[in-house]
Amino acid sequence: MRSRKRTLILFPRGDQFVGSAQGTPACPHASAQPPPPPMTAFLSVSVLHGSAFFPPRHRRCTTRIASRWRSRRHLRTRMSAQPPPVPDPPEEDALSTDHDDVFVLEDHLPALVEDVPPNVWARLPTPAALHPTALTDVVIVLAIVALVSGLVLTTRNLFSAAPYSSLVISTSLSLLPAYAAQSLVRMVVAYAFSLLFSLGYAYLAYRVRFAAKLLILLIDVLQSIPLLSFLPGVVLGLIALFPDARIGLELAAVLLLFTSMAWNMLLAFYQALRCIPTDLVDVAKTFRLSAWNRFWTLELPAGAGPLVWNSVISVAGGWFFLISIESFELGNRDFKLPGLGSFLAVAAETADYPAIVAGLVVVVAIIVLIDFLIWRPLIAWSSKFNYGSAQSDDNRSIVLSMLQRSPFVRSVHAKLVAPAWERFVNLRFPTPREIRPYTNGNGPALLSELQHSSSPQSVNTLDSLSLFQSLFGAISQTVVSVRSSLASFLPTLLTISAFVAVAYGAWQSAPLVEAISSQQWLTLATSALATFARVVAALALSLLWTVPAGVAIGRNPRLAAKVQPIVQIAASVPATALFPFMLLFLARLGGGLQVGSVALMMLGTMWYVLFNVIAGAQAIPAELFEVDSIYNKDGQWTRWRTLILPGIFPYLITGVVTAVGGAWNASIVSEYVVFQGGVMKTHGLGSLISEAAATGNYGLLLAGTVVMSLLVLLTNRFVWGPLYKLAETKYRI
Repeated sequence: MRSRKRTLILFPRGDQFVGSAQGTPACPHASAQPPPPPMTAFLSVSVLHGSAFFPPRHRRCTTRIASRWRSRRHLRTRMSAQPPPVPDPPEEDALSTDHDDVFVLEDHLPALVEDVPPNVWARLPTPAALHPTALTDVVIVLAIVALVSGLVLTTRNLFSAAPYSSLVISTSLSLLPAYAAQSLVRMVVAYAFSLLFSLGYAYLAYRVRFAAKLLILLIDVLQSIPLLSFLPGVVLGLIALFPDARIGLELAAVLLLFTSMAWNMLLAFYQALRCIPTDLVDVAKTFRLSAWNRFWTLELPAGAGPLVWNSVISVAGGWFFLISIESFELGNRDFKLPGLGSFLAVAAETADYPAIVAGLVVVVAIIVLIDFLIWRPLIAWSSKFNYGSAQSDDNRSIVLSMLQRSPFVRSVHAKLVAPAWERFVNLRFPTPREIRPYTNGNGPALLSELQHSSSPQSVNTLDSLSLFQSLFGAISQTVVSVRSSLASFLPTLLTISAFVAVAYGAWQSAPLVEAISSQQWLTLATSALATFARVVAALALSLLWTVPAGVAIGRNPRLAAKVQPIVQIAASVPATALFPFMLLFLARLGGGLQVGSVALMMLGTMWYVLFNVIAGAQAIPAELFEVDSIYNKDGQWTRWRTLILPGIFPYLITGVVTAVGGAWNASIVSEYVVFQGGVMKTHGLGSLISEAAATGNYGLLLAGTVVMSLLVLLTNRFVWGPLYKLAETKYRI
C-alpha cells in the first residue's frame, strides 16, 4: 500500500501545536483515488522541546505519514528491529530533501508518538559539537591582547627621549627577548612604510606614462646606492634634529631598513601591473570602472602574489642588513641600538660563540613564527588571485583555516569588515566630465557645497567614508580645473626640477670630490672592476640552481609548504653573523676573503631570484600545462623552452635586477669584515666604501657611491631595460 506525501504545518495554540496535513499521492497513478479526509495532529509543546529533534529555526517540515493500517505495535517493532536500508527517494520527491533548511521528520516520528519518552539527554549534541571553534576564538583574542600589550611596552622604550650615549649592548642571554622585541618592532614599522610607498609609487609610475621613465630611473639610482652611503646624511641629519636623543637613531634605523626593503617590492608590483592581461584591462574598460574601482578590483589583486612573495624576501633582506643598521661607526663615533643586530655584532667582535649561536637561534625562531602566522596565510590567500583555474587545496594554511572557521572572526567580518570594505571599494568619485558642468568662472563650486555640508549640524550625519568621498571629490574637481593648464608643461617641469636637484647636489659635493687624488680615482676604477666580477660570478652561480628550484617549488604546493620556511630562514639569517664560522672554514680551504665575499654576495642575491621565480611559476595558468601535456611529445626541454621560461621571464628579469642591486649592496659587508677586534678586507669597491665610512672620509665615500651608481645605471640602461621591454611586449600573458 503506497504511502502518501503530506506537508505538516504546525500552528501554536496554547501549550500545543495544531497541525493540519493535506496530502497528494506520491505516485501520479494514484490521482484517481478519492483524497482522504484532512488529518489533524495535536503534539505537545513539551514533547517537541524536550526532544533532540525539534528544529528551532524551521517553521515547515515535510514527512511521510504511514498508511492507516500501520499500528502503534508495528511502530514499536520497527524501532526495536534493525533499520532496513533506506531506498533512494523518487525523482519527483528529490526536491523535498535537497535543502539544508528542511527538517525531515520521517525517521523521528515514532519517537514522538511512543508511550515511553525517549532518552533525550543521550541524543543532545556535546558542547564541543555546539562550539567546535571556541578554543580558536580564545586563542585569537589572547593573541591580539598579547600583541597589543607587547607593542605598547616595546614602543614605550623604543622611541624614548633617553640619550643614545647611555645605551650599552650586553651579550647576556637574559636580554635576548627584549632585544628581539625591539628589532621586530623596527622591522614592522619599516615594512609598513615600504608597503605603502611601493603601492603608491608603482601605481603612479604605471598610470602616469610620461613620468614612468623618470620614476623608474630614480628608483634605479636609489637602489644602486649602498646602504652605508645613506648613513652619514640620514644619521647626522636626524641626530641634529633630535640632539642626544635615542629617537633620532631609531628613526634613522627605520629609514635605513626602509631602503633595504622598498625597492624590491616596488619593482615587483610595477612589473605585475605592466603584465596584466589585456583581456582583463578590456573588461575593466567595458564596465567603465573608475580608477579607484579598477585599482581595488583588478590592479591590486593582479599584483598580490608577486607583492607577497617579494615581501618575504624584502623582510629577509632587512634581517640580512640588521647588523649594519643597528651597529655602525661614523668617523670616531660608535652607534649601537639595542636589538638582535647589535647583539650579534658585539658577539662577533668578541668571538663569543655561545652568544652568536643563541642570537641566531632567536632570529630563526622569530622567522619561523612570522612564516607560520603571517607569510603562509598570505601566500595561501593570494593564490586565489592567480590567473587561470583555482589552485590546489594543498596550498593552504592552518592559521588561515582557523581564522576562516572562527565564529568570532566571521562575525566581525560579516558585521564590520565586509560592509565597510564594500563601501570603501565602491566609492564613486566624480569624473572630469561630470565635474565640468558644476564649475564656474571663479573656480570649483563643489568646495563651497562641501563647506556648507561640513557645518556642525551636518558633519554628525556623515560617516568617515562619506566625508572622505566628499573631500576626494573636491580635490579631484580642483585638480581638473587646473589640469588643462598644467598638462602642457608638467613633464617638462618635472624634468627640469630633477636636473636642477642633481645640479645642486653636484655643486654642493664638488669640494669633497675635488680633494680626491688621481691615484684614488685609479683605485676606484680597479676596485669597481673587481667588485663587478664578483657580482657577475655570484649572479651566475645563483641562476644555476634558483631557476629550476623555483619552478619546482612554484608548481608543487606540497613542496612549497615544506621548503618555503627553510628557504625563508636561510634568506633571513644575517650573513655577517655567520662570518666567524665561514672564515674558520675558508681558512682551512685557503680561499680567504676573496672567495668568502662571493659566497656572501650569493647569500644576499640568490633569494631575490628564487622568490621571484616561485611567484612566476605560480602565475602560469594551469590550463597551459594541461595543453602542453596533451600536445607536447618532445619532452621536458620543449616544455621549458616554450612554456616555463617564457612564463617566468618577466618575474625572472625583476628578480635579476633586484639581485644585482642586492649584490652591489652586499659588497659593502662582504669585502670588509670586523672580526675579533681586527679588520679583514679584500680589494673591491664595497671594501673601499666601508673603509671610507668607518674612517670618516666622506669625499671617498661619495666618489665610491657615484661610481657604483653609474655602473648600475649603465647596466640597467643597456641590459635590463631592453629585457624589461621584451618581457612586457613578447612574453605577456
